[in-house]
Amino acid sequence: MPSRALAAAALLAPLVLLASCAAPDAGEEATPEEGGTLVYATGDAEPTCLDPHVGGNYPQALLSTQYLEPLFGRDAEGAIQPWLATDWETSGDGLTWDLTLRDDVSFTDGTPFDAEAVKANIEHLQDPSTASSTGYLAVEQIDEIEVVDAAHVRLRLSTPKSALLEALSQPWTAMESPAGIARGQDENCQAPIGTGPFVVDEWVPQQRVVLSRNDDYVATNPEADHDGAAHLDGIEWRFIPDAATRQAALASGEVDVIDNPLPSDIVSAEGQGIEHIDAPRPASSNRIELNSAQAPFDDIRVREAFVRAADPNPGIESLFLGTAERSYSPLSSMEPLAYADPALFETDADAASALLDEAGWTERDDDGTRLKDGERLTVRFPVSTDQSTAAEQSLFEQIQENAAGVGFDVVLDPVDLSTWYGALGAHEYEAVSAPYTTVGPDVLRILYHSSGTVPAPSGYFANHAMLQLPELDEALDAAASALDPDERYTEAQRIVLESYAVLPLYDQQNHFLVKGATGIATLGTVATPTFVNAQLTD
Repeated sequence: MPSRALAAAALLAPLVLLASCAAPDAGEEATPEEGGTLVYATGDAEPTCLDPHVGGNYPQALLSTQYLEPLFGRDAEGAIQPWLATDWETSGDGLTWDLTLRDDVSFTDGTPFDAEAVKANIEHLQDPSTASSTGYLAVEQIDEIEVVDAAHVRLRLSTPKSALLEALSQPWTAMESPAGIARGQDENCQAPIGTGPFVVDEWVPQQRVVLSRNDDYVATNPEADHDGAAHLDGIEWRFIPDAATRQAALASGEVDVIDNPLPSDIVSAEGQGIEHIDAPRPASSNRIELNSAQAPFDDIRVREAFVRAADPNPGIESLFLGTAERSYSPLSSMEPLAYADPALFETDADAASALLDEAGWTERDDDGTRLKDGERLTVRFPVSTDQSTAAEQSLFEQIQENAAGVGFDVVLDPVDLSTWYGALGAHEYEAVSAPYTTVGPDVLRILYHSSGTVPAPSGYFANHAMLQLPELDEALDAAASALDPDERYTEAQRIVLESYAVLPLYDQQNHFLVKGATGIATLGTVATPTFVNAQLTD
């Protein structure tokens, strides 16, 4: 991305100057206005496709929330909300789901939203040529889609899936115009057609996506506080990878909203007329996963030694300045069923050394790295610079140093997103931090069931810890089938934590700073922002 980096560097100096001259008055009363274009600056990686059915990562979700809508939503307490679907019924065996759909909604190309559209979307997600990952995993158990009539669709599943409605609430399973899908992937990636409050007008790669208001919008979004179209005329979605440049642009008034701010900028926002929206992502926590399928982490003693030596707490406290809290669970604190066991993660360098001795890593080379049968205790750790913030990358460096104290050689490799995916696909890693956002505790099945070691059509597999434990599979399968899966999810989390294949760090961070706008909310599904109520302020 040399041209993007150059552009960011060129912007930085004048924006910093503007920021120093534009001290906002925190006491000023902001007056909302009708119309205008809101400017959003993102630090997440630019999508390679604006259709979230293809692949399925968080940057796609951020953008597509503005123009695509799901069948269901979820509120902040975890309750399912009607969206494009209004009601549902489930058979006693959990294998048949009848959905009732809204009958007053059309896609922005005029195609009606109906049962045929739902069928076309699920088939698009399941089609291997779509190369879906997140969406594919969400609907893979759907065996048959029956169009009962325009407003009713029946889904027959191969196995029970208690989390089906959560799966259908994700941005990666949102509804698209069948006519838009039929144009082909290249054209649909440029401008997917949905039912949302905004429409994709233009995508200038490495610069911006321009969205305009859908004047015919029917307010299906549960967050909408008014009927009809959005207040804004449109949104300009800019790609600004450097955090300091984004912050300077916000302070100067060049942009109205930024994501991924630095912890220091979050702390200093109060009293500067800048609103901070803290919206941790649901489902999984942010964590380091250890590849249990290959040396050295195919030995649980070596995994526990790494976990006991890592000591992330001081780094989390000093680097995140109170904006992130240590997690001891594989699930986000946003999930009511999250289970934690802090005792498993107590730092103990002496215990770590003893475990490594017991595992046969008794010799050391000149730099202190342990040896076994002439092999160094090396841990390859690819880091996606598009997904890990500067603070997180610094935390990994501290963990690298701590682990070196007991004899690990942790090789951090900062790479772009494409190279990172390639390293995972080739199993060229022993440790990785791989954010995975979905809805609800069923993320445990995606991340840790043995079936998750098999790649989706996109080539991506989610079980990076490579756990293949029969007792864990049994607990996860039972949870997927149960109407009340609480105890089974607790048991699954206990097994995951006791495997020492996962080092939880904190909730997946999701912070937004706002200056010059109001009415911005985040959805209870995957905490993406929605601008259906947003207004610029003078």
